[in-house]
Amino acid sequence: MRHPIFLSAWAAGLIALAGCADKDADETVERAFQDVNVVDESNLSDVMLTVADPNEAVDYFARSSKQQPDRIDLQRGLASSLVRAKRFPEAAPAWGKVTKMKGATPDDSIEYADALIRAGDWQKAEAVLDAVPPTHETFNRYRLEAMLADSNEEWSKSDSFYETAVGLTTKPAGVLNNWGYSKLTRGDYTDAERLFGEAIRQDPTLFTAKNNLILARGAQREYVLPVIPMDQTERAQLLHTLALSAIKQGDVETGKSLLRDAIDTHPQHFEAAVRSLRALDGGAAAG
Repeated sequence: MRHPIFLSAWAAGLIALAGCADKDADETVERAFQDVNVVDESNLSDVMLTVADPNEAVDYFARSSKQQPDRIDLQRGLASSLVRAKRFPEAAPAWGKVTKMKGATPDDSIEYADALIRAGDWQKAEAVLDAVPPTHETFNRYRLEAMLADSNEEWSKSDSFYETAVGLTTKPAGVLNNWGYSKLTRGDYTDAERLFGEAIRQDPTLFTAKNNLILARGAQREYVLPVIPMDQTERAQLLHTLALSAIKQGDVETGKSLLRDAIDTHPQHFEAAVRSLRALDGGAAAG
């Protein structure tokens, strides 16, 4: 008589165990989907921060951070995307918000200072950077310190910060170009030329450094293009820059000759050089 009761209890136990197993399986599957979603979201965030259109990235991170406002990675993504989109007045407060969140790091403050400089708020940027512990020594920190020293015309500090920044990166071309431009604004044309040349050796594609090198040479009345990597279009553009430098120095005939060379060198119609030459010829005719 007890057998039916035992069988019923045994069956109920199996059902209960099956129920637990089903529940565990559901939870396992749910966790797996959550993990997949996290991976997918992480990959999407990486794509948005690198190859996506900056304004599309802004929209994505703005929407995501609104849904999960406590996620610092999404707030960082939004701030970074605003910088990429060159929306600096929006980027600065976005980075400021990141610095106040749980999990914020000194690097976030440095990014905040960078955004403030881009937005033109140099004074606040300096205050933010001063608050970063001096033991936090990174390339980006010293790059910004050098720029701030430049803005204050603290040249010895500027040189020291640039030198330190160069030693903290494997890709110093950009900071060498900035350092050279600092020297150029001070009138130290020889040192500027040297730094621009080093920047070009580090990155032969950096046209800004090539153009700045020509400005430094033109300021010294050296009107011959240096031996640096350049394609035909770049050569024409650099001749144009050299021509304008010569004209600024008062060497008008040399400038006109360089403009003609630029026009002849350019593989297409070089409208800027043509206008400059016409303006000079028109001025001479009028005179």
